[in-house]
Amino acid sequence: MVTAGMAQEQGFALHALTIDYNQRHRREIASANAIAEHLGVERHVILPLDLSRFGGSALTDDIEVPKIGVGNDIPVTYVPARNLVFLALTAAFAEASGASDIFIGVNALDYSGYPDCRPEFISSFAETARLGTKAGVEGQPFVIHAPLQHLGKAEIARECVRLGLDPAMSWSCYDPTPNGLACGLCDSCRLRRQGFADSGLVDPTPYAASPD
Repeated sequence: MVTAGMAQEQGFALHALTIDYNQRHRREIASANAIAEHLGVERHVILPLDLSRFGGSALTDDIEVPKIGVGNDIPVTYVPARNLVFLALTAAFAEASGASDIFIGVNALDYSGYPDCRPEFISSFAETARLGTKAGVEGQPFVIHAPLQHLGKAEIARECVRLGLDPAMSWSCYDPTPNGLACGLCDSCRLRRQGFADSGLVDPTPYAASPD
């Protein structure tokens, strides 16, 4: 949401891609719809891609989402090659739409250590897209924008407010409860809560539980 708001502020027309990969936290698709409508995107594609057929992640397989806090190892919520797959699909979407700028909301500071959020991955993908697309080989390479990459969660929360966006439209929780509350204990909930606490802003998210 914040990344799209920043792109819009810079004068870009928005075409949004949401991947419905049969993730545990499918609640985020409803959020994506609400955000796209609020921002008035020109085109919003929700693309089905069932990554649960591969498994290998607590977000796509019968593996418990950890609730013990953010550690130093890559957690089981890592979805194999997710951002690599997502960026490849986004490059295809961009090329078909005649767009040359791709925005992605990855973050490499307050995050869970996913390898496909790192700056070196993003820069290497730009070169891959240049080599592997008609647009790239004809001299119109994609520019990959990752404006949140070096911001902490508190800074991102402040950007949300500065842009006049409602943080309640966004969704972070990996393991929502059956009645639609954020669990409050997964890595994503903990990072979100801490970000709002550090920013001095109110987190409007309804949580089912609080960390000890």
